[in-house]
Amino acid sequence: MTADSSDAQDTLNFTVTPEWVGKRLDVVVAHFAQDISRSRCQDLIRQDALTIDGATISEPKYRVKQDQQINLILPPPVDAAPLAQNITLDILHEDDALIVINKPANMVVHPAPGLDEDTLVNALLYHCGDSLVGIGGVKRPGIVHRLDKDTTGVIVVAKTEQAHNHLAAQFADHGRTGPLEREYIALVWAEPRPPKGRIETQIGRDPKNRTKQAVLKEGGRNAITHFKLDHVFGGHKWTVARVKCRLETGRTHQIRVHMTHIGHPLLGDATYGIGMESKIRNLPMPAQQALKALNRQALHAALLGFEHPVTKEKMVFTAPLPKDMSELESALSAASEDDFSQ
Repeated sequence: MTADSSDAQDTLNFTVTPEWVGKRLDVVVAHFAQDISRSRCQDLIRQDALTIDGATISEPKYRVKQDQQINLILPPPVDAAPLAQNITLDILHEDDALIVINKPANMVVHPAPGLDEDTLVNALLYHCGDSLVGIGGVKRPGIVHRLDKDTTGVIVVAKTEQAHNHLAAQFADHGRTGPLEREYIALVWAEPRPPKGRIETQIGRDPKNRTKQAVLKEGGRNAITHFKLDHVFGGHKWTVARVKCRLETGRTHQIRVHMTHIGHPLLGDATYGIGMESKIRNLPMPAQQALKALNRQALHAALLGFEHPVTKEKMVFTAPLPKDMSELESALSAASEDDFSQ
């Protein structure tokens, strides 16, 4: 591939040479524009910022052909739009390249339509100031992965473009060949049998409810979750299990959807755990009260491991169960002992 660098820095022009024929457009662009992540290239392509032989192409999966002339317009970097807010953060680690946070419940990771304040991004902009790099105007400065609003635990955020690209590549690989590892703790209804397994399905938007995700027979994205039974709480009329889940992919609501799919929805999950009223009523009253106080899905990102983008050191961070999940476990444990002692 040959490039013409005579244009302004916000325009990239190149010609497809034989070694790139048949490759995906986003892969080709990301290879040439080395200071831009592949995900950012995909965004620009979808935003009609790229032409091939003068025709706009908006599909990142497009396969390039010999001698095609590719032009990509790069909008100038701008400051991140969200407001910086002084919100307390539980910082597990911070250096010049990245920051690792133990995210609390009831915090959205980044702004979205109708939600411009009180997100993790708002807090990070205040804490990091100018060191947090906005990426091309996207309202997700430094964000390379997400946790659901009511999922707690470890999340890493990049503070430089180099760190963002390096971390994004690790998350795109999902630990298949690289150092990334993610472990979640979930409390689910009933005891999974067998006690460990691998769940592989397609996940996409629920055709009956576009606000939810669902397991689909076709048209979804491949999703793989590994689970292992860690502990069983129970009595004569009820059983709750603590399971550890490791992700091989990173789809929206993946653990919640997959555990529901195999018959073990998460405690407190108002979206995917519908119909659990009878199970809740079977819990002893202290456990019912603790579950009501939780008021969210019982899911915690307990461990995150990755390669540091600068030092190349393997880093592993853990976060203990938050107070609400810990108190629920204590209530379940006490209820188990009381039930079986009778």
